[in-house]
Amino acid sequence: MILIALVILAAVLLLVLGFEMFLVLGVPALMIKEFFYGNLPDPVLAQKILGGINHTTLLAIPFFILAAELMGAGQIASRLTGLVKTMIGHLRGGMGYTTIGGSMAFGSVSGSAPATVAAMARMVYPELRKAGFSDRFSLGLIVSSAETALLIPPSITFIIYGWMTGTSVAKLFVGGLAVGLVLGVAFAVMAAIEARRSGVERAPRTSWRERLVAIRQSGWALGMPFIILGGIYSGYFTPTEAAAVSVIYAILVEGLVFRELTWRKLFDVTERAAISTAIIFILLAMGSLLSYFITLAQVPTAITNFLEAIHAGPVMFLLIVNVCFLIAGMFIDPNSALLILVPPLFPVAMALGIDPVHFGMVVTLNISIGMITPPFGLDIFVASSTLSKPVMTIISGLWPFIIANLIVLAIITYVPDISTFLPRLVFG
Repeated sequence: MILIALVILAAVLLLVLGFEMFLVLGVPALMIKEFFYGNLPDPVLAQKILGGINHTTLLAIPFFILAAELMGAGQIASRLTGLVKTMIGHLRGGMGYTTIGGSMAFGSVSGSAPATVAAMARMVYPELRKAGFSDRFSLGLIVSSAETALLIPPSITFIIYGWMTGTSVAKLFVGGLAVGLVLGVAFAVMAAIEARRSGVERAPRTSWRERLVAIRQSGWALGMPFIILGGIYSGYFTPTEAAAVSVIYAILVEGLVFRELTWRKLFDVTERAAISTAIIFILLAMGSLLSYFITLAQVPTAITNFLEAIHAGPVMFLLIVNVCFLIAGMFIDPNSALLILVPPLFPVAMALGIDPVHFGMVVTLNISIGMITPPFGLDIFVASSTLSKPVMTIISGLWPFIIANLIVLAIITYVPDISTFLPRLVFG
């Protein structure tokens, strides 16, 4: 218990003092080594840091990040959103549905919530306001809808969770599809209620001719999710191979078909993707070191013994997991929350008989909520920067969506079949 208290105290202190997250993860690990495992050779630390990120599954992360940057800078994202608008934009509140569907479509080829916010905000915000939605609701809907990018495959969060726990990434992708759709439906219900409350008018219905034209114009854009998801689910690609193919496809389509990708733009996009990748991998390296010491100190066993002492079963444990992740999501970035909390909690979940895919859905949905939760939700600041809107204005529009998220989280937590039905159906 002294070790647990030391780790928590050191991490909180560094976080409050404003240190970078890789230090918040790394310094407590080094303190544990120095004070409790001083005879451990220093080369072991280097082996754990480098070995922690030396995994083929993680190769998918830089590829998906680069693919997302390419699509956000080109035409693929806007054409996917345009197709969704053509199909459902005529419904009452149709622009709200378009925002949700467009975010899910972009998420299905990027796996990144911040990238989805940045790509979607400029496209749909003026249209939402023009349709009659309030400023606050429009901002809340844009930021919240981007959450689905962490649940609709290919999700970078699922890749990291699968790497940490040994869970099949393909099964996580399939399970995330169902959970993402449930969350999308919840947001659609909110959009429908707001449309009626605000008197949002119906847009003119597009003709079938216009829809066919939109399908033809977005054909190359539709090829991206078809290649990624179809390739993975058919077993033709691994997630890592699908990520590499998505980059090649995005470069060819944006450069040769849409002619949006210049050499200068390709350089800028690659630079941004490299920086994002470096940040994530530094966190993963430090997180793997902290995870090693957590396991060495038998922290999961201590947690299991505590739960047994208070006679807590799976229901109480999952409630504790939700509370821990929701609190962590308010203050630290999602990858850091994943790296800190999953190593001690996952073995306990397995000991209690919780399905690893179901646990992954609960964890990822919690992380999704953390992306939009004040005071430090990352997507809030991305939207503020993209649209030049005050942070407090965005936060005021998010509260109804946070409540909706918590309701969906409770359903996903205690109805595990939502998470596990499709993986069982697809993989047996």
